[in-house]
Amino acid sequence: MAETRVGIVIPARFGSTRFPGKPMAPVLGVSLIERVWRICRAVTGTALVCVATDDARIARFVEGFGGRAVMTPVACRTGSDRTWAALQVLPEHLDAAVNVQGDAVLTPPWAIQALVDVLRADPESPIVTPAVRLDTERLAAFEASKVRTPASGTTVVRRSDGFALYFSKRVIPYLRASGEGAAAVHRHIGIYGYRRAALERFAALPTGALETAEGLEQLRALENGIPIRVVDVDYRGRTHWSIDAPEDVAAAEAIIRAEGELA
Repeated sequence: MAETRVGIVIPARFGSTRFPGKPMAPVLGVSLIERVWRICRAVTGTALVCVATDDARIARFVEGFGGRAVMTPVACRTGSDRTWAALQVLPEHLDAAVNVQGDAVLTPPWAIQALVDVLRADPESPIVTPAVRLDTERLAAFEASKVRTPASGTTVVRRSDGFALYFSKRVIPYLRASGEGAAAVHRHIGIYGYRRAALERFAALPTGALETAEGLEQLRALENGIPIRVVDVDYRGRTHWSIDAPEDVAAAEAIIRAEGELA
């Protein structure tokens, strides 16, 4: 059987409402987009890493630090839609692609590696995505963050076979019982690995009601019967964080100083 060719695509828009030009903003002297590119380059078993953008300024910036950029339409609804647009213009044929958002500067490379490995080994998983089990301390911190910013962070519940039942901005499941045999809360990490046919189908679907309500693109797949396999990953003590607004940069810099560089 031919080897599955997996690429990593990093969607990056210039026109962020809260943080225009965000991909080029420096974090400890290195731009967001270069940091994510370095993390993705540390993953093994991939055919390529590229940035998919709608803006020539970002494309030139990426090429300036030695990265590869492809131009995609402005009108892409989500990062996954932009990933599909990139696959259609790349000269190399990819059997699968992992979508890593361009602001995910603290995503450990081993979390991305887990998706690449599943895509190469398991043809029965059309879409794969990671999640982290929250221990008591991290769950308390997560719930506290929800009080301050209710739309931050996503949780996921799964079937017994590891495929997703639902993703939500709410903390699910509600833990009425705890201890051995009880369900745990898993924080979803917003990285997606797609087999090519699944991504093509996903991008052709209309935006769904649940996707609109929760603001979660992965619900478009579940609403239309496309299974999503949830892969357990361990952050190994690293802090989960993303940069959504200018005020998030200082927090990310503090985390990097305390925990070290990822790549």
